[in-house]
Amino acid sequence: MYLLEHDAKEILAARGIPVPAGRLIERDETIDRLALPPGPWVVKGQIAAGGRGKAGLIRKAATLREITDHVAAVLGATVKGRTVEAVRIEQQVTGAEEAYISLLLDAAAGGVRIILSGRGGVDVEALPAGSIRSDTAVAEAGALASCAERLAAAFDGAKGKALREAGGRLARTFLEHEALLIEINPLFVYPDGQWVAGDAKLITDDNALPRQDALGRLVEARAAAYPDVARKHEHGFDYVVVDPEGEIGLLTTGAGLSMMLIDELRAAGLKPYNFLDIRTGGLRGETRRLTQVLQWIGEGRNVKVLLVNIFAGITDLGEFSRLLVSALAAVPQLKAPVVARLVGNGLPAAREVLAEAGIALYTDLDEALAALRQHLKA
Repeated sequence: MYLLEHDAKEILAARGIPVPAGRLIERDETIDRLALPPGPWVVKGQIAAGGRGKAGLIRKAATLREITDHVAAVLGATVKGRTVEAVRIEQQVTGAEEAYISLLLDAAAGGVRIILSGRGGVDVEALPAGSIRSDTAVAEAGALASCAERLAAAFDGAKGKALREAGGRLARTFLEHEALLIEINPLFVYPDGQWVAGDAKLITDDNALPRQDALGRLVEARAAAYPDVARKHEHGFDYVVVDPEGEIGLLTTGAGLSMMLIDELRAAGLKPYNFLDIRTGGLRGETRRLTQVLQWIGEGRNVKVLLVNIFAGITDLGEFSRLLVSALAAVPQLKAPVVARLVGNGLPAAREVLAEAGIALYTDLDEALAALRQHLKA
């Protein structure tokens, strides 16, 4: 889960990481001057993506009128396919220099990579290699803190002190929240070595949510900000709208196979609407999951056809087909024709069930895509 900056900072602050005082303002919410921190301020559009500064979503304000104007300009803006639904108004940091620190899971190295730099900001990716220090350590708080201390020794004075201390604190937070990435850019450093997280990127493992009470509560409280994660948290499977303008609803299982199917469709010039890993082993003879998925797909304003792509191992395709037909009957608002490509256990029974419902069954993907194209032309 890629947390919005505001939520990331709230979590970091709860773990003793210093952040600028700030307030979240959502659409249609009135700005209360008395509820804001002391000025001057920064108005920061909240989307789960980097490059917000270059995209014009981060703006300084010295007056309440400037805040109002910036909020009006930023809210509703679309950047990298994401619409800004909220802004964080926080106190500007002055009298500090910029540095950089990040911790990220490094699966290839079997540990956590720590990256430090005495320079930060919007162009951090263009820094020369000599200005960056990086190494990996095992995922243990002491080892990570020691690694950060060793790397920070390359930086003199206040920045070295700040990077060393920030590394130790962020290492504990990284492990406690089972994070995949924590990035602070910029890390504002004062002349005395005190520091504050000017910006915060926090990405966590969705599969760890059952163990992460604070993150679970956040998802439940702010489901509108994290709809994909909220759906998985509530329903137990992955569903993501990948293209709101997509024409092909996907009822699929197997995360890797589903992503490959999306890639193949796009390579063929077709427009899939959603990603789905329905996990057919969890259906357990009832249609609740299938019905819910079909209702979500039915919300796609341009969906013209439903492509079912199921590889069955444990699942019996005859039983799955009966559940699918029942679920389709329960969602009459989804009027799209169905193309079914099924492979695996119970195929003859599935063919019979689907034939009775007027749904052709294909085992070859190319044949299924040919049928899909015919429906799109209709």
